[in-house]
Formats: sequence, structure tokens, C-alpha cells
Amino acid sequence: MHPVTRKIVFAISFETLGVLLATLMLLALSDASASRSFLLAVISAAVALGWNFIFNSVFEAWEARQSVKGRPLPLRALHALLFEGGLTLLMVPVTAWWLGVGLRAALGYEFALIVLFVVYTYAFTWAFDHLFGLPPSAL
Repeated sequence: MHPVTRKIVFAISFETLGVLLATLMLLALSDASASRSFLLAVISAAVALGWNFIFNSVFEAWEARQSVKGRPLPLRALHALLFEGGLTLLMVPVTAWWLGVGLRAALGYEFALIVLFVVYTYAFTWAFDHLFGLPPSAL
């Protein structure tokens, strides 16, 4: 699969499943309605989609320069943590505004979503790599 096509397929499929997971998590944690939870998950996915493309482009450029190839567990964990950390910095103010809560409450919601998405990111990336193979940067 062409590297750009791979990134697009990865990002869209990741975010589609992620919207469903985030909506369910927000419904469980907050007083927000299903529609507000879903719309916040969609907003988050749109932000994450852009961040995903930028982050993975930078990550793969770095990865291509490494002498050791492949994606062992520590590298996958680092990838997930860096991605989610950047997304959190972007989303806490948006979450606070959308749900009408303080930054502390928004950070709490985002923390719960981070825990969920770190596990999800690892599992999804592993499954995606097994279905579509590793990108050229990891070979």
C-alpha cells in the first residue's frame, strides 16, 4: 500500500472506531447527552485526524533514520503515549468549552479517554500492521 494511502486508511478507520468508543466513554462519565457526547467525539476525531497525519508523518520520518528496524513493544508504547499527549494538549480546552465544565473536569474526562485510547491505539496499530503489513519506514 502506498505510504500516503496507508496513512489515510489508518487515520479514517482509527477515528471511526474511536468516535464510537469516545461517545460511550463520555456517556458513562459525564452528564452530557448522547448527542453532545457524540458531537464532542466527532470534534475530537476531526482534531485527532489532523494530528494523526502530522504526528505519524514526523514519527515515520524519524523512524526511517533509525538503524534498528521494526516496531517492538517499547516503541509502540512510546508512539501511543506521545500521540495521546499531544492530542490531550489540543483537546482539554475544547472539552471544557463544549461540555461547559472547568479545565480540571475536562482534564479528568480526557485522562479517562487517554487510558482508553492508549490501549486502543496499541491494539489498533498492532492489528492494522498485521492486516496491511509494516510501512516501508519500519522495514
